[in-house]
Order: sequence, then structure tokens, then C-alpha cells
Amino acid sequence: MKKFIDEVIAEMKKVSWATKKELVNYTIVVGIAVAIVCALIWFCDTIFARLFHIILR
Repeated sequence: MKKFIDEVIAEMKKVSWATKKELVNYTIVVGIAVAIVCALIWFCDTIFARLFHIILR
């Protein structure tokens, strides 16, 4: 188990961590992408609900 932990620590030192600025930028991009996808799903859901309402009348 000790060998495993030592290897994990060694590998984690090789990782290229994002800077705070990069992390903030990526978070904003993901937030915007999620908002766009949510709006698209809401729009499609509204259109289909109205179509089904008209069809099933």
C-alpha cells in the first residue's frame, strides 16, 4: 500500500495544474454552455408541448 501511495504522489507531481485565471475562465465557459443548452431544451420542450396540445385537441 505504501508503494501505491508513493507512486500516486509521484504522478500527481507530474500533473499540469490549471492556474486560477484558467480555472475561472473554464468555469465561465461551462456555465455559459450549460445556460445555452438549457435554453435550447426549454425552447424545444415548449414547441413540442404546444404541437402535442394542438394535435390532441
